[in-house]
Amino acid sequence: MSDELARQLAAIVGERHVQAGGDIAERYRIDISRKYSSTPAFAVRPGSTQEVVAIMKLAHAAGVPVTAIGGQSGTCASAVPANGGIALSLERMNQVLEIDRLSMTMTVEAGCILQIAQEMAEAQGALLPLDLGARGSAMIGGVIGTNAGGNRVLRWGMMRDMVLGLEAVLADGTVLSSLTKMLKDNAGYHWKHLLIGSEGTLGIVTKAVIRLRPLPTSRQTALIACPSFEDAIGVLRGLEVTLSGRLSSFELMWGDFYEAMTEAQLEQRPRPMPLGHAFYVVVEAMGGDEESDSAQFERSLMTLVEDGKVVDAVIAQSDAQREAIWAVREDMTPGLAPRRPFSSYDVSMGVGDMPAFVAAARANVLAAFPEAAMLFYGHAGDGNLHAILSVGETSKDIQRSFDTAIYDAVRQVGGSIAAEHGIGTTRSAYLSWARSEAEISLMRTIKAAIDPTNILNPGKVLAPLA
Repeated sequence: MSDELARQLAAIVGERHVQAGGDIAERYRIDISRKYSSTPAFAVRPGSTQEVVAIMKLAHAAGVPVTAIGGQSGTCASAVPANGGIALSLERMNQVLEIDRLSMTMTVEAGCILQIAQEMAEAQGALLPLDLGARGSAMIGGVIGTNAGGNRVLRWGMMRDMVLGLEAVLADGTVLSSLTKMLKDNAGYHWKHLLIGSEGTLGIVTKAVIRLRPLPTSRQTALIACPSFEDAIGVLRGLEVTLSGRLSSFELMWGDFYEAMTEAQLEQRPRPMPLGHAFYVVVEAMGGDEESDSAQFERSLMTLVEDGKVVDAVIAQSDAQREAIWAVREDMTPGLAPRRPFSSYDVSMGVGDMPAFVAAARANVLAAFPEAAMLFYGHAGDGNLHAILSVGETSKDIQRSFDTAIYDAVRQVGGSIAAEHGIGTTRSAYLSWARSEAEISLMRTIKAAIDPTNILNPGKVLAPLA
């Protein structure tokens, strides 16, 4: 059967686009943390929607599970394929098909790299607002599958807010296509919202229409220091008013995170600001008049300094200085290297609940591991916090203890165990800590209705019933 399936897959996509058994490349079977891996039977790279349809019909008839593979930048093992299944990589379906400047939309294939889509939009005087550290590897289908947010959610929302139309292939090979450019459409249920954030468990996204925005012509970036969390949020609320809606990023970092990241980067660049403050924030605004926008940005920060909410500030005066400020938040590899192996989390809650969550998380972790290292940072404007935990070693027991400590703290403040990276495999056992029994039952009903044979990314999001 395996040989016959290999022959049929090769007939669909060509022999060079099928890998089997031990010849399958690591990126198709191991997650980014290298903690989770599998042994799929095949890795297949279709070049069109029609080829995806043919593959799904074949898999459906044979009862073979299929997992869509993107840039593998997720942290929850969402794209680790099932053992004996098909890893379906959309990397060949990577084209920007159209940029419509009148409608301000981009039609793009699911395998297109986010950064390439961003650059092509900018070349046409438009902005694709979604931006995140993995922009150079994340694919459009992946950021749709996880409903990614990134560092501009504060102004432009998450991926769900940017997707106008979708084309997707269901488990049996049925094509759903609604590549609309409309902003308003209240004609019945919107199936696209089921697929956005579903991690490939309900359908394989093949194309999307993304909403663009006019490309800002001014950009102001600053690193500021605040004496307390309350002051930092006071800065956020103040800038939302004084910058007249231009505030696009507000990246909050606890003092120990700032120290760890900048210490590791000293060989490459000096610290943009001294140590010793409780909180550091990367603030960015985007507008349309460089002179007046810059003046307003500086006035707003000066007022906050005078009010005592900001105790130090560095405003970027060049692209190089802007990159150095953002590097504190995005060039994390040097700072995290000494902490490997580590566990990372992206959780969310009401902004006002962040201090309580961090306090509870620290207490929970230290109760189990007194020597544990912890770092906290995140997109404060949308309630999304990231946590990095490390004890210098890893095991299933350590991972389980970390998970329990973090998700218990999330539960205490009524938050969500997944803000950006989804549920995948690693968080499915904790879904009930953020969703009610009735909600999970509805999720199972939807999954069973759309994928009754459970071949689309099985084992992800919803844990198997006991």
